Amino acid sequence: MTKEILTKDTIVLGAHPPNNKEEAIRFTGNILRDHGYVEATYVEKMLEREQVTTTYIGNNVAIPPHGTEDAKKAVLETGISVVIVPEGVDFDGNTVKILIGIAGKGDEHLEILSKIAIVCSEEENITKLIQAETKDEIINLLGGVN
Repeated sequence: MTKEILTKDTIVLGAHPPNNKEEAIRFTGNILRDHGYVEATYVEKMLEREQVTTTYIGNNVAIPPHGTEDAKKAVLETGISVVIVPEGVDFDGNTVKILIGIAGKGDEHLEILSKIAIVCSEEENITKLIQAETKDEIINLLGGVN
């Protein structure tokens, strides 16, 4: 049986701002690791991907995925983590308040990215995500990924 892609266990609301984007990516990746979606090496691959090109996509959102091809073997199950940082964290001059970590088996991450991009393209949804008071609110907004 495969795991659900997004669960309450992989959502963190009201996170204290990490000191920098590396800490933010590591925090997001460690959630996936701690819940059995990825091996520990995956988190380092997320950081490598950020060095190639930023994962900031606009609208206060960064989506640190497994951008390096060799990271795929560290994915155990498809899953996402969501970290809401109301005070924001700096991503090279851009403020990120929503971090979404993605681990996808095969090419499953492409469909997840597409669904997340649709939700995050609407300013109203961004505000709802940032202001969410419960993990259920996040799941309801991003529920299409499951």
